[in-house]
Amino acid sequence: EATVRRAGLGVDASLRAFALGFESANSAPGQPAAIDLTRPVPDVPERATSPRAQALLDAIRRDFPAFAQPMLTAGVRRQIEFQDLPYAEDYLRRMKAIRDLDAQHGGDARQWALTCAAARYVATAMAYDDVIRVADLKTRGTRFDRVRTEVGARAGQLVDTTEFMHPRLEEICGTLPVRLGRWLENSNAFGGFVERRLGKGRRLRSGTLGGFLMLYTLAGMRRFRRSTLRHQIETESLESWLALIARLAPRDYALAVETVNCRRLVKGYSDTHVRGGGKYRQLIAAADQLVGRPDAADALRALRDTALANVKCEPMERQIAEKLAA
Repeated sequence: EATVRRAGLGVDASLRAFALGFESANSAPGQPAAIDLTRPVPDVPERATSPRAQALLDAIRRDFPAFAQPMLTAGVRRQIEFQDLPYAEDYLRRMKAIRDLDAQHGGDARQWALTCAAARYVATAMAYDDVIRVADLKTRGTRFDRVRTEVGARAGQLVDTTEFMHPRLEEICGTLPVRLGRWLENSNAFGGFVERRLGKGRRLRSGTLGGFLMLYTLAGMRRFRRSTLRHQIETESLESWLALIARLAPRDYALAVETVNCRRLVKGYSDTHVRGGGKYRQLIAAADQLVGRPDAADALRALRDTALANVKCEPMERQIAEKLAA
């Protein structure tokens, strides 16, 4: 209260708000209500909206174990939303290879753990958060409706949304064709220009015509996504990860499952993606070195838990070195 008074701005209103908050905290129950952390199981519908989508649904029911079908259905939906039906077909093609690998080394005896884990994380790896997807999410009608609900806007009230955009050089170059993107990414002049213009981020009012059209046009670039530098980078990373899983499964099934789960670290956009991706690559390298140890799966799981809990994003080199030396 003394600090509020010393500030000298809106003192009475601030003190009233503080008093109400203090009273509410004092009257709160000693034991907070339990939070429901369960997630609903994705549904597997009987019918799809088109013959081509129905073929994918039939393939899931016919070619995959029941354990994995709900997550595979969610994965197909995500690929269609992210790109298109052919992209969802690519997802199932990759999953069939993993199912075959699982059938040889785990299968029913392991409750298809490798297939179930891959169904989720191959889907998220293929539907990565690039500039195009971020723009798409920010221009959806459902998003504007959600914002209105969250701020409690009444009918007839206008809500103006301001987006904070902080694209890195890699994100900008990633939206370009491969050769042009690589050339600009290695250009000191272009990199300096981006840093000067966007180094501290920009604010964009998506509720205005100009701001909305800018984002909407960027979202429309999804039709060119497969030819972009970012897509090439993500595809190479995905194939390398799947190749590692294929090498590990015959030697250590449990380690292969934990390697799949390491993909959980790669998420978000811009700096968040860079931090998570860096820790993910360190864990993948460690998985290759842990092969042959009886505690390999447990060691990799412990490293992943440490990485997920490492909110300060400190380097993982020391923890990895200790696990490898143990």
